[in-house]
Amino acid sequence: MAHLENLVLCRESQVSTLQSVFGERQHFSFPSIFIYGHTASGKTYVTQTLLKTLELPHVFVNCVECFTLRLLLEQILNKLNHLSSSEDACPTHITCETFNDFVCLFKQVTKAESLKDQTVYIVLDKAEYLRDMEANLLPGFLRLQELTDRNVTVILLSEIVWEKFRPNTGCFEPFVLYFPDYSIGNLQKILSHDHPPEYSADFYAAYINILLGVFYTVCRDLKELRHLAVLNFPKYCEPVVKGEASERDTRKLWRNVEPHLKKAMQTVYLREISSSQWEKIQKDDTDPGQLKGLSAYTHVELPYYSKFILIAAYLASYNPARTDKRFFLKHHGKIKKTNFLKKHEKTSNHLLGPKPFPLDRLLAILYSIVDSRVAATANIFSQITSLVTLQLLTLVGHDDQLDGPKYKCTVSLDFIRAIASG
Repeated sequence: MAHLENLVLCRESQVSTLQSVFGERQHFSFPSIFIYGHTASGKTYVTQTLLKTLELPHVFVNCVECFTLRLLLEQILNKLNHLSSSEDACPTHITCETFNDFVCLFKQVTKAESLKDQTVYIVLDKAEYLRDMEANLLPGFLRLQELTDRNVTVILLSEIVWEKFRPNTGCFEPFVLYFPDYSIGNLQKILSHDHPPEYSADFYAAYINILLGVFYTVCRDLKELRHLAVLNFPKYCEPVVKGEASERDTRKLWRNVEPHLKKAMQTVYLREISSSQWEKIQKDDTDPGQLKGLSAYTHVELPYYSKFILIAAYLASYNPARTDKRFFLKHHGKIKKTNFLKKHEKTSNHLLGPKPFPLDRLLAILYSIVDSRVAATANIFSQITSLVTLQLLTLVGHDDQLDGPKYKCTVSLDFIRAIASG
């Protein structure tokens, strides 16, 4: 499968394992497969590419889009119905309310000739959202092959480990496959593969090597790195376009792009401007390395959880730990009134400045102020790290007892109000 190897880079081991588990088209495959790994580790891309290249009958559903049981079940059934129908026929819309109805309807849909004698694959991306639905849903999907007596395999894609996914009531254990993060060598190979046709592969590989040298310590997300590579490449090759340097004059090329990379490094993940706006700024004579301070970020739409992390950090910095129970618990019991205050407590906490707080307190406040259920995924911790990199949070040391990190919030109350109202 040379063609498949060219499409899927640096995931040969995972592709080989999946092909072995799939087996021959007519053979019964493993009832369920659980694939997990950090974001941008290739889980979705590898699975989709493998199923399309091998031309296996499959449906792909994103659980974020299907936020109710009915939406999820109906989308699976209607995609399967469309898959089994002929090109001329117009398939009717299938409605489904419960998982029991889904099992019966699934048997009817998979009776079609086009789906006989071969494995049907149901891929559920962002599968951690299944935990917020009915209790029988996840165990049902894991045993779908047994319940329907059909040749079907359910593939679950998630960012969290199976141990935090497993239902308390017990269920059929899936085949678990881990996608590790890309190494710097993997990223170099993948990003270099995207070189523009008008430039040589060696020239673009040298640019990617410079890019990774700057960003690899703060960002290992392939999607973000690919975006940064496309965004900053015109500035890197500008001296070559103007005839001021050759493709081998890496020192001059580096001097030209260095301030732009430093500017981009301070806004990784934020996407504070569009690509077209960034190109316009690069054409100006102003120095892009100069930042306007934190006030420049007040118009920025932070990622969803980063907003709440920053608000939680501000509350933890300026409120004493003993007040958390009163502020963040609904049933905190009776509060005793005291007629005296310590001398330092008479002064406003805002005048005294932010106090350091441990990571577990930050997460506890975060869980209490976010309405939806928050999983402690790598995405949450990476956003905390990004806020530290952007100097919105400061890492001040470690707790002596638990040896955990301590942070301070460095933004003002006006900044918190700005992101809260955004």
